[in-house]
Amino acid sequence: MVNDLIAGVTAGFRSSRRGLSIADLVDTLQSLPIEEAADALTQMPDARAVAVLDSPELRCAADILSRLAPARAVALLSQMSEDRAADVLSDMEEEDAAALRAGLPAPVRASIETLLRWPPDSAGGMMTTEYVATSADATVAEVLAHIRTVERSRETVYSVFLLEPQGRLVATVSLRQLIAAEPESPAIDLARGHDPITVAPTTDREEVAHLIRRHDLLALPVVDEQGCPMGIVTVDDVLDALVAAHTEDTQKFGGVEALDDPYLETGFLAMIRKRAGWLSILFFSEMLTASAMQHFESELERAVVLTLFIPLIMSSGGNSGSQATSLIIRALALGQVRLRDWWRVALRELPAGLTLGAILGVLGMARITLWQTLGFYDYGPHWVLVATTVGTGLVGIVTFGSLTGSMLPFVLQRLGFDPASASAPFVATLVDVTGLVIYFSIALAILSGTLL
Repeated sequence: MVNDLIAGVTAGFRSSRRGLSIADLVDTLQSLPIEEAADALTQMPDARAVAVLDSPELRCAADILSRLAPARAVALLSQMSEDRAADVLSDMEEEDAAALRAGLPAPVRASIETLLRWPPDSAGGMMTTEYVATSADATVAEVLAHIRTVERSRETVYSVFLLEPQGRLVATVSLRQLIAAEPESPAIDLARGHDPITVAPTTDREEVAHLIRRHDLLALPVVDEQGCPMGIVTVDDVLDALVAAHTEDTQKFGGVEALDDPYLETGFLAMIRKRAGWLSILFFSEMLTASAMQHFESELERAVVLTLFIPLIMSSGGNSGSQATSLIIRALALGQVRLRDWWRVALRELPAGLTLGAILGVLGMARITLWQTLGFYDYGPHWVLVATTVGTGLVGIVTFGSLTGSMLPFVLQRLGFDPASASAPFVATLVDVTGLVIYFSIALAILSGTLL
């Protein structure tokens, strides 16, 4: 069965006309054991093998290359896009990666080592050094001729850099502009009045994504302190990085440490380790809820009916807090709000929380009234006061939850932490404890002299 699958993969690589697409070949290789996948790749022509290895979806690329003959691995690495090759080498054992780097041609090795210097979530870590550049005094025809000469050695050609004699970037011209322009006109005329949008290699990937989205770019130049180009970040690189970042934030928001591998490829012990830490923290936090209930033990003994609504009270506060937290975390990620906007958010969430709490309070009071009137449950002679306590408690707790949930991401960002760490379970636990205090404090105020 495995041999038949390898034969099918091999045939797919050998024949681009009759074989599978690159995406399908990647999926098939992913389903094979590493040894079989490496054996299948060994038999493929270089062009198809490089196309598959260049695909970011091939998560096992580093493992496959580690099992190839060194000469074959070096040959494939040298033909891959340099940013992808750098990513694959960074996933290898250091000893294996160093041996492969040593066998690469000097220019390729220098470019890859430059890329490896920068953090993976920065512009420098995301960029490719395979850009197209020409003199600023070149004509459109000369630029197009240069593109034809170097196109095969470049990952993508979205735009062309126009450089001063000292190497400083003075303009970028899109391929679309060049194709539509008169051949004998100066290329720099196509960029008159537009300074190039650039970033430093240390720029965070979210800022890079913001600039690409804001200026509707396909590629963003990365320049050094002198303004000389170091590489480009392409829109597909940004999309891959943002998908990874969004996945990590989503996992954190669910109260789980970010997984290093896809769910089904994460080992049992690794999964336990990623989840146990947050669960333990939340468990100890929930102990405060027990302490709060113990503090009001005498009130609970005198008004047992209040315990019936504790789950309702706690879940409503936690839900409102989680809603607010998710909205603010996403707004911060998209740049819709800044740290300095915390007071504006608070002024929006305070009336929103009061209104939402009032809606839930009315629903809670209506439920108690309906059950009492229809005889489904007898809440006692002071059921009106009980309903008022529940309704007022919901207003206070939902308001507190909304305000707390919206402010927590700002506090974490101000302290230098990732706002996504404000996970929904954490917010819910925080509101649970304070919600009980609010609920029983309101109960003491309303029911004092009757049930309490």
